[in-house]
Amino acid sequence: MFEAYFGFSGTPFSRDIPVKELLDRESGKELHGRLNYVARTRSFGVFTGDAGTGKTTAIRRFCQELDGNCYRVLYLSDSALTPRNFYWETLHELGYEPRFYRSDAKRQLQKALAVLVDNERKSPVVIVDEAHLLTREMLEEIRFLLNVRMDSYSALSLILVGQTELRETLKLQANKAISQRVDMRFHLPALSREETAAYIAKHLAAVKAPGEIFTPAAMGVMHEYCEGIPRKVNKVATACLMAAAGGNQKLIDDHLVRVVIESEFEG
Repeated sequence: MFEAYFGFSGTPFSRDIPVKELLDRESGKELHGRLNYVARTRSFGVFTGDAGTGKTTAIRRFCQELDGNCYRVLYLSDSALTPRNFYWETLHELGYEPRFYRSDAKRQLQKALAVLVDNERKSPVVIVDEAHLLTREMLEEIRFLLNVRMDSYSALSLILVGQTELRETLKLQANKAISQRVDMRFHLPALSREETAAYIAKHLAAVKAPGEIFTPAAMGVMHEYCEGIPRKVNKVATACLMAAAGGNQKLIDDHLVRVVIESEFEG
């Protein structure tokens, strides 16, 4: 295993790395601040980014750091989310047996949220991941869900997280009504060249790498090929580590990175 070869304490570039040990870049800090604002004010936020830029990781960090005494997080990630599934899943997470009919389940959820806010003194934070896949029907249902007590009261914070297509979807004339209700938006960009290098270094530090593993030129090639997308960096970096260990090479240079890219990702 390449971990033993390099003397790592764990596997770098994997989901096992605790979020607190990941790179805390400026755009990530801004995203975190805006997510907290939405939670604190019970607002409606839309957060987007290209595939693999770290949206779900940012949400995971945000959820872990929320005060459980003040907030109740309801996380949904369903590529085929329908209004009925939405109510059923949120009610199940809250510990209720959902009513059969959608209209009844909707009223049941509204009452459950009111109990959470008024009796338990907790703010519900509903997070819908993969929101770029939401249907027109589901987007309309979200608009109706936000229209509580004639807009005079907000029972929950609603956060939609999705790929860049979600921004384009909300620009459509058909979705103008829900787009106007969005209180907070943020688009998470890819890593800059400097951030890619820092990202790689941070992951290696998390597993106690004994010294330099990737040369600056190697990280430059990785950034160019991966276009600053963390998920792609993870895959290329892991492939390079495996290739280096297999070739008894402790230092990964730009030549090795190019060989790995050509043989494993472009072949």
